[in-house]
Amino acid sequence: MSSAGSLPSSGSQSGQKPKESRRWLKPRVPKEQLYRLSPGRPKPKRLGRLEQWDRFRRVIRTWWVWLALAIAAHLTGHWILSLIAAAWSFFFYQTTPESHPAIYALETDLGVESPEFPVTMAGMTGMPMLPGNRVALFNNGDEFFPAMLEAVESAEHSVTMEQYIFWDGQVGRRFAEAFAEKARSGIPVKLLLDAVGSSTLGEPVLKVLEAGGCQLAWFRPIHWYTMSRANHRDHRKSLIVDGKVAFTGGAGLADHWLGEAEDAKSWRDVMVRVEGPAALEQQSGFAQNWLQCTGEILTGHDYFPIPAPAGNIDVQTIVSSPFEGTGAAGTMHLIALQCARRHLYIANPYFIPDARVIDMLGRACSRGVAVKLMVAGKHNDTWWARQNSVRLYGKLLEAGVEVFEFLPTMLHQKIVIVDDAWGSVGTANFDNRSLALNDETSVCFHDRSLVNSLHEAFLADLERCQKVQLSEWKRRGFWQRAGEQFASLMEDQM
Repeated sequence: MSSAGSLPSSGSQSGQKPKESRRWLKPRVPKEQLYRLSPGRPKPKRLGRLEQWDRFRRVIRTWWVWLALAIAAHLTGHWILSLIAAAWSFFFYQTTPESHPAIYALETDLGVESPEFPVTMAGMTGMPMLPGNRVALFNNGDEFFPAMLEAVESAEHSVTMEQYIFWDGQVGRRFAEAFAEKARSGIPVKLLLDAVGSSTLGEPVLKVLEAGGCQLAWFRPIHWYTMSRANHRDHRKSLIVDGKVAFTGGAGLADHWLGEAEDAKSWRDVMVRVEGPAALEQQSGFAQNWLQCTGEILTGHDYFPIPAPAGNIDVQTIVSSPFEGTGAAGTMHLIALQCARRHLYIANPYFIPDARVIDMLGRACSRGVAVKLMVAGKHNDTWWARQNSVRLYGKLLEAGVEVFEFLPTMLHQKIVIVDDAWGSVGTANFDNRSLALNDETSVCFHDRSLVNSLHEAFLADLERCQKVQLSEWKRRGFWQRAGEQFASLMEDQM
């Protein structure tokens, strides 16, 4: 008789010996045992439900479908059809972007006023919150262009600029002269321009820069052998002086930003100036792209001075570059949307959200958040973006979002305000191109005084808007709807 706790003898009551487990005979755990003893956990809610047209549009934009059609046409002797299908296959292969990978909603009570919010934002974007800054906001060209020129003229060590739009004209030549004057005085001036956005810069401006001794590099010029990366553009608009003062926002260097947004010739926009340690974040973004385009490493005090406090505002600078669609700008916007608790105000010219973002906004409305969206109205410089935006009004309005179209001129500012406690000013549009494809910059802050200034400007702009009504949107005509569906074929590129 065996004692308690002892192992059973080899001869059991049944007289059968238990079979020995042999690992080499069982290369994997049986399927029925994988989750048998796993702790219970709720299944996360997946964001964004694709409708039938969305699925059909994805099929149309699938490159291998067109390649198969090209091969089939070739085999059947239809040479013209084969060439056309092959061209579409090549186009879609090169331009179909990765989308941001976030597909699950945040199941948390995290709010923007909680101490964990800035830590979470820094951890998910990889961009720290830096203290000791002074921040100023500027509305429209008559405010921010003089401030930017004054900063350039005060430079003592370096001037660097990363710019999507630098065009010939009154503004372009004035800045070119300021850059050239600084370069002649022995201060290095380095300009990095996007080869698509600034392709019309023109010989007069280039001659001014060349005569002054400025250095200029082009970000990803398009050639037949660079098509694989031509879809990724530098959409940043950063001007950095001495590594201590940095400007960014929606405005490029062109004449249509002059004025005070009073008529169709003067665009509405916002720029932000940061003085202090956070300015180095924009300098870092410039330096990395400058290295990529020129092979030159920027070093030393002229570009990266020892950080010194200039104020008392904490600033997080989101310097975003896409990596398989995971741009930090996209992550920042998605977290901000899901953490809103009372108010969510967005002003953005090209608002073309995917199904996930629409789902996030609907969830925000359902938990009592007042969501107000301000977009460009009839004064829109891009027909494709305008049609894609109008097409999605219905889903947004049905979800509870209030949509307002800016009437006097082109609205071009890119701001987000959450709960009167957190704000962002930057270069990123609310579309797939900015959130998953482009290099972008956003300046974020928790300072209530700054957020209130943004809030007041937003409310003032609302008075110059027309609210979109769902009933009126549903009554739009056949050709309008047809144009929207046609434009949706390029939605991923907007």
